[in-house]
Amino acid sequence: MTEPLLEARNIYKRFGGVHALENVTFRLDAGEVVALAGDNGAGKSTLIKIISGVFPPDEGELRYQGEPVALGNPQDARRRGIETIYQDLALADNLDVGANIFLGREPMRRVFGVPVMDRRRMRAEAAHALEALDIGLDRLDRPVRALSGGQRQCIAIGRAIHWNARVLIMDEPTAALGVPEQRRVIALIRSLKLSGVGVIFISHNLADIFDVSDRIVVLRRGVNVGERPTREANADEIVRLMVGG
Repeated sequence: MTEPLLEARNIYKRFGGVHALENVTFRLDAGEVVALAGDNGAGKSTLIKIISGVFPPDEGELRYQGEPVALGNPQDARRRGIETIYQDLALADNLDVGANIFLGREPMRRVFGVPVMDRRRMRAEAAHALEALDIGLDRLDRPVRALSGGQRQCIAIGRAIHWNARVLIMDEPTAALGVPEQRRVIALIRSLKLSGVGVIFISHNLADIFDVSDRIVVLRRGVNVGERPTREANADEIVRLMVGG
């Protein structure tokens, strides 16, 4: 059996007297979509924040590409190729597409000895990143607040892939999208899978989970209560695991 791309082993996390995660083990292979399911308070957000470097685990081990890793902050995770797209997308509404692709990592050039942001380069590289994902936008100079929810989600995905994401964590990526835009995002996730990216897919939408994932991992009250290959599972079984029926 080959080493997983990402593995969390026997993870514990406590906040005061609250046990957010207890002995949780999770693995993700390259080119695999794993759905993380569970009701509110199940521990999904805590687990992805540990994987993305926001929280350290109290106990347990993270391994990335077969090696133990200690992630001190989200920048550590990004440098290793672990990118997270939260539900709010973390886009700057007043900035254009290129500036959002490079947000916090802007290239600079000198004009008469004064450093300024290289907006031309940002737009050119943003266009290339979106083209590689077959995302068509007629203009890249508009502020992203003028774009639809699906287009904004695509920009967030494009940003992650531009920065060479090997693991992509997606928190409710189809929430608040219309049906055509949901289908576009699902198609993008399938494309990422074919390119070898490992995707952690968090959603309350069971239809999307069954449509896009290879495996489903269910958390309940901070405990991993079940894991099923998607093709062998059904919605009633997953709901029973989620609620404890």
